Amino acid sequence: MSGLRMARVAVLEGRLSNELASLVRRHDGVPYYAPAVREVSLDRQEQVGAFIDGLVAGSYSVAVFLTGAGAGALFSAAERLGRLPELLTALRSVKTVCRGPKPAGMLNRNGVPVSVRAREPYTTAELLEALASLELAGKGVALVHYGERSAAVAEALRSRGADLAELYLYEWLLPEDTGALEALVRDLIQGQLDAITFTSQVQARHLFRIAANLGLSDQLLAALKDRTIVASIGPTCSAGLKELGVTPHVVPDHPKMGQLVLALAHYLEPRPPRSRVAVLQPRSV
Repeated sequence: MSGLRMARVAVLEGRLSNELASLVRRHDGVPYYAPAVREVSLDRQEQVGAFIDGLVAGSYSVAVFLTGAGAGALFSAAERLGRLPELLTALRSVKTVCRGPKPAGMLNRNGVPVSVRAREPYTTAELLEALASLELAGKGVALVHYGERSAAVAEALRSRGADLAELYLYEWLLPEDTGALEALVRDLIQGQLDAITFTSQVQARHLFRIAANLGLSDQLLAALKDRTIVASIGPTCSAGLKELGVTPHVVPDHPKMGQLVLALAHYLEPRPPRSRVAVLQPRSV
């Protein structure tokens, strides 16, 4: 069976860093931790309350969830308002649309059935394809965003005549301490990593922002193009990397972390990693 054979693999995942690092270890790799994103909840109690009022009043026919984190943020906000049961009951009376398995799982765990699911690889294109079967003109549609506003989805819904309400409940920011990311940039440039994994395009943007702050953007780009194997979880992430000038070497058939690590292991199989001391944490440079 393919393995990473002690390759040093950068893990930029924040919320699920332990899960991804465990997968790297399970396949005989050495994870190098440098979380690139933190999710920060926004105070949107008033908007959530108005949204629940609208649902109860029948103002919305469709609710669209882009991520599990967005659905979870909505449920948490409703719980703080003491209105979670009311929200869940109201959601059961509308068409619920999920871009991927994570928001679908969040809804199912709370007893809310999913009416429409986008197919793999769960990008905006597949979501809009799934929505094509629904009549939206003149209908109230609620869109629960992820850590940044998805303008493409919002504009597509409006272009179909939807009366759109948007909820933006958390945002993606750089870690408060960017020391690990700064060390990663330098280690990548110096050829200390065999591979790097990206599970969202915002991770790539943040990595390049740190490199720009250090005056090392060109050197980082060269390292990711010429010396380090770049693994991207799927089309959306890959598109974000390409906008930065990086073409991923590895993209799994299915956009899941386990498949990402497996695909990286297969890619590395004929390429023994350089011998070096295994270090689990980024070193100071």
